[in-house]
Amino acid sequence: MPRAFADRRDAGRRLARRVCEVAEVSAADDVVVLGLPRGGVPVAAEVAEALGAPLDMLLVGKVGVPGHEELALAAAADDGTVVVNTQVQAAAGLADADVDELARRTVNALAARGAELRPPGSSPAIDLTGRLVVVVDDGMATGATMRVALAVVRGRGARLVVAAVPVAPMEATGAVAAEADRTVCVLTPRDFHAVGPWYDDFTQVDDREVRELLGSSGL
Repeated sequence: MPRAFADRRDAGRRLARRVCEVAEVSAADDVVVLGLPRGGVPVAAEVAEALGAPLDMLLVGKVGVPGHEELALAAAADDGTVVVNTQVQAAAGLADADVDELARRTVNALAARGAELRPPGSSPAIDLTGRLVVVVDDGMATGATMRVALAVVRGRGARLVVAAVPVAPMEATGAVAAEADRTVCVLTPRDFHAVGPWYDDFTQVDDREVRELLGSSGL
């Protein structure tokens, strides 16, 4: 089976060309590109460079219902943003205080991880209020992480949200398309089993590389 991308940088350049074809993105002057650590950051760096847009990262996590963690009670990010699914909260019979405590634990864990990944002395997360935000990962298997990220980005006030990945199955892009204003994917193979096989080099991205990419973007 031929592989689609040499590495994440190659995937990012090819993805950038597709993102630039989205009319809303190419015409906007308020674009922010967010990479999902760690693998999404090198891809996002190429997209940000092509767009001439600032690059940031977004660490996200799902807050599950106690005892039924597969149910998404809320989405949370390292900057403290929490978006609660009120329908799940009501069905689970959880008080606001219970949700706050569960979300706080997730936010604290994400914030600690974010402190490890951001360059020393870096600025706080970019304000997304009223911005067009492109959320980038190196691929999607189910789209679950991307959907959490999109919920968080909307919670931070983005005016328009674009989900962008090099490769994903049709089922994942369909699920994400229901949450995003636009979805961009270079390759949607029928025989998709995992993200890695679609790269010649899918070496794990380390923390140092993430810090260097964010640092070189001026974060």
